[in-house]
Amino acid sequence: MIAIALTAITFGAAAQGNLKIGYTTPDYILNQLPEAKQIEADLKSREKVLQNQLQAKYKEFETKMADYQSNAATWDELIRADKEQELNALNQSLQKFQQEAEQAIRKKQEELLKPAYEKIGKAIEDVAKENGYTHIFNLGAPGLDILLYAREQDDVTNLILKKLGVTPPAE
Repeated sequence: MIAIALTAITFGAAAQGNLKIGYTTPDYILNQLPEAKQIEADLKSREKVLQNQLQAKYKEFETKMADYQSNAATWDELIRADKEQELNALNQSLQKFQQEAEQAIRKKQEELLKPAYEKIGKAIEDVAKENGYTHIFNLGAPGLDILLYAREQDDVTNLILKKLGVTPPAE
């Protein structure tokens, strides 16, 4: 369905003679931005804090598990049941913390990347308008490309980098 709509748009625009298509890779552009290093550092810092907390919880669980395994045979049934309940609660808490930490990292990543991608999107729009492009496609990643073929001269990545004030790396 999308292919049919795209084909119809393409033929319609081509018939009018004003079709100009370009492509770029927003993730590549993001990696060239000066703020990309700070975003990565912020994410790694947040991950490290959460990883340290997770390791502390895991170490506590391991310590209590080792205590249980070495002393369970000597404990009264009531104490053993209490320790098992405590270990189960710790294990559940550990799993919950790990899931919440992963969610927190994803949320932080989205929060940090949103302004950069908005900036890139604005630059893509500006470059398209300034250079008469009717469409700009995302080259994507291998296997996820939206654009299956394009001429090299239609790659607008360097124009977008320049629009963002970034000197494109030498080829």
